[in-house]
Amino acid sequence: MPTRCPECDQAVPRHDTRTRRWRHLDTCQYRTIIEAGVPRTSCPKHGTLTMRVSWADGSARLTALFEALVIDWLREASIAVVAERLGLSWDQVAGVQERAVQRGLERREVALPSMLAVDETSFQRRHEYVTIVHDPKSASKRVIHVADGRGKGALKGFLSGFSRPERAAVSVVVMDMHEPYIQAVREAIPDGDAKIAFDKYHVAARLGQAVDHVRREEHRALHGLGDDRLKGTKYLWLRNPERMSKEVWDDFEALRTSSLRTARAWALKEAAMEVWEHTSPSNMRDQWAMWYDWAIRSRLEPMKAAARMVKNHLGGIIHAATERITNASAEGLNSVIQKLKYVARGFRNRERFRDAIYFHLGGLDLYPAGITR
Repeated sequence: MPTRCPECDQAVPRHDTRTRRWRHLDTCQYRTIIEAGVPRTSCPKHGTLTMRVSWADGSARLTALFEALVIDWLREASIAVVAERLGLSWDQVAGVQERAVQRGLERREVALPSMLAVDETSFQRRHEYVTIVHDPKSASKRVIHVADGRGKGALKGFLSGFSRPERAAVSVVVMDMHEPYIQAVREAIPDGDAKIAFDKYHVAARLGQAVDHVRREEHRALHGLGDDRLKGTKYLWLRNPERMSKEVWDDFEALRTSSLRTARAWALKEAAMEVWEHTSPSNMRDQWAMWYDWAIRSRLEPMKAAARMVKNHLGGIIHAATERITNASAEGLNSVIQKLKYVARGFRNRERFRDAIYFHLGGLDLYPAGITR
């Protein structure tokens, strides 16, 4: 009896029939297995292939309905926990996740949003990273690209896959001050330099690091003289004053108003945040220039280095400050991704890590054909 080739749909002879088994949804709390004889075709072009069945996806040993159940469980728990609860092997559950992501990526239509957010997140402790590109304006802040590493190619390779008009339609790319990302945007997006915005969080973090550098140097010098005023004060200098209680703020007064070099560094950091938050767009460049002059004359080398960083990236800083653009969504996504790593107890390879990010944050249609939730 002639059959149809699963690949080319041409009428071809039947090669033989093989018995296959699929795990299905439990019936009255009993494990249910579907068993059927499935023909194999003999195609002159594609060789011997097993015909597809309507209740399962490809070569999977689980029915489509059971895969949908596994997908629902995976949204709530780790692969190991789902495997234990459903009586599957770890590899079976990981295979469901991999197939779900593959289906979702094949189905989605990728369009560059008008605003892009770019960030890196650590893959393992050995300074290994992946680059995450997402749409900060979408309701789910969906991830649209995951790439190995954090070099220029990780971002430029993604952007270069779109036409020039599509890339030109991007109005803002918000990121940290990572030079390879900056170069990628400059080279891939028309007028890219004017579209870069640097997030306040990263500028504040750099300034905070400079303040802490000054504090550590001064603490060592004072400790040698028997003065431990700076001992245990690290987070006082780094904390946002708006988040301090009145009691903490009052206790901090003696330090922040002192003649300590750390107090001068802290004042510079807070002044930079005042410029960012409370300066009008028309006056912002002048205010940053005045702040830069103050920092350069401070005789505090870490703060001078931070001031040069601000000057070198001033265009993107002003763009973000005047338009009130932040990369808060990227920081939120990074927190979720780190939680995924914790729940999974880490990932052995980048492919599994990438699949987990797309599975949970890609906004993909993950279910087998014909099944919706």
